[in-house]
This record gives sequence, structure tokens and C-alpha cells, in this order.
Amino acid sequence: MEQNFDFKAVDSILEFYGNEQKNLITILQCVQADHRYLPREILEYIAEKMGISLAKIYSVATFYENFSLDPKGKYVIKICDGTACHVRKSIPILEKVRETLGVTAEKPTTSDMMFTVETVSCLGACGLAPVMTINDKVYPAMTPEKAVELLNAVREEDNE
Repeated sequence: MEQNFDFKAVDSILEFYGNEQKNLITILQCVQADHRYLPREILEYIAEKMGISLAKIYSVATFYENFSLDPKGKYVIKICDGTACHVRKSIPILEKVRETLGVTAEKPTTSDMMFTVETVSCLGACGLAPVMTINDKVYPAMTPEKAVELLNAVREEDNE
């Protein structure tokens, strides 16, 4: 899937934060906010512009769990599987969401780039367990049925 990237936007980010290595994490966060992941072509461009190795950039991008090197969908669904959520049956919710969207742990993003499904160790909302988020909006006390209703509502709203 060949993509053309707007390097002017990257230039603006670099100009705003400066080409100092101490700003690399912030620069990567801005790029990911624009693209929902860190495209290799942009990482190569940043390495060249900042005068640092691509290996150094990859070491930062892979060290922090929040960065993604793989494209993500428009809606990123995170299903908590921390202790509180797990004992309150988060796995059936995860299984139902994956089944409904036709994704797997190995292929977490729908082919139309609409949804990405991830599991996380904790969302910090244990009292609301089991919890899932869609683009960081928290949905408490989920069940497999409520999750499917929520997915349908998101699809409906997106089509408006």
C-alpha cells in the first residue's frame, strides 16, 4: 500500500520543536497524532533532517508502548484485561468485538482501516470494570452485547 506523505507537515513540526535530539519523543508524538502511526518513510525523513540515525529513532519508537509502527484504524478500541476487568469477564468482550469486526490478535485492524482492536493491561478504571475505550473515551461495565451495540452506533455515526 504505497502512500504519499505530506512532508511539509513534518517540516512544520521540526521547525516548531527544533532539530534537537531531546525533542525526538515530542516530534514522534506529533507525527503519530497526524497519521495514527509512525510511517517508515517519515521516520527516514526525520532521521535525515535531524541528523540522527534511523536506528536511534527506531529504538525510541519501539521502546515506548504508545508508539505504533503499524497503521491503525480511525477508531482504536482498547479492551482492558487487567485483573479487575479480567475477573469481570473482559475476554468474552474481546472475543465478541474481534468476531464482529473480523479481526484477530495478529491482524488487529479492519481492512477498511475503520477499527483497530487492542488489549491493554490496565486503563485505570478498575471500579468501572470491565472497561473498553474507543479513541480514549471510556465505556464502563461492558458486556459482549453492549460492545456490539456500541460498534454499531459508531458505524452509524461515522456514516452520517
